[in-house]
Amino acid sequence: MGVDLYYMDLSAPCRSVMLLAKAIGLELNLKVTNIMTGETRTPEFIKMNPQHCLPTMDDDGFKLWESRAILSYLASKYGPAHLYPSDPKERAVVDQRLYFDMGTLYERFGKCVYPLMFGDGKIADNALDNLKEALGWLEGFFGDNQYVAGPKQTVADFAIASTVATIEACELVDLAAYPKLSAWLAACKTDMPGYAELNGQGATAFGGFYKAKVNA
Repeated sequence: MGVDLYYMDLSAPCRSVMLLAKAIGLELNLKVTNIMTGETRTPEFIKMNPQHCLPTMDDDGFKLWESRAILSYLASKYGPAHLYPSDPKERAVVDQRLYFDMGTLYERFGKCVYPLMFGDGKIADNALDNLKEALGWLEGFFGDNQYVAGPKQTVADFAIASTVATIEACELVDLAAYPKLSAWLAACKTDMPGYAELNGQGATAFGGFYKAKVNA
C-alpha cells in the first residue's frame, strides 16, 4: 500500500522525507498539496493535521507531521539501523543535528528569505551574518567524519542536505567558504538515490522563486 505523503516540491522538509524513502526503498504515495492556495486548510486536511503544515504523513492510519519526526519514524520502522541508531549517545548526536537543522540552520535561512518571499520584505541587518555563523557551526560538526552526525549516514544527512541545497540554490552564501560542508553536499548529490529529481529540482525551483522576488 505504501505511505501517503502530502508534500510540495518547494519545501526542503518535504524533500528530505522523499530522499530518505528513496534511499530505504520505501514506496510513497505522493500527494501534491499546495499550501499557498489553501489546500492544507480544508476541513479534511485539518482533521488529519490541525497544524495544517507540510509534510504530513499517513502510514496506514498513523498520521504524523514535522519532517524530522517523520524521518526518525520511517528510519526506525523501515530503514537500516545506522540511519537512526539505537545507541543512546549516537542517537543523541543525530537528534542534536536534527534540532539544529530545525531550530538554527533552517530558522536562520528562513529569516533571510521568507520576509521577501511571503512577508513585508524587511530583513534584519544581521540575518545573513547569523546564517553564515550557523553554517560555520555545521562545518565544525564534521570534524574528521564523512557525515554530519558521525562516520555513518543518518537521517540527519537527509534533513540537512535538503536545507543546504536550498541555501545553495538561493545563492545567499558562497558554500566554498565551508570546504567540509561543500564536499559533503557534493557527495550527497552523487550518492543519495534520486537526489536530482527529489531534491535538486525542488531546491532550484525555490531558489528561482526567491531570486525572482529579489529582482522584482
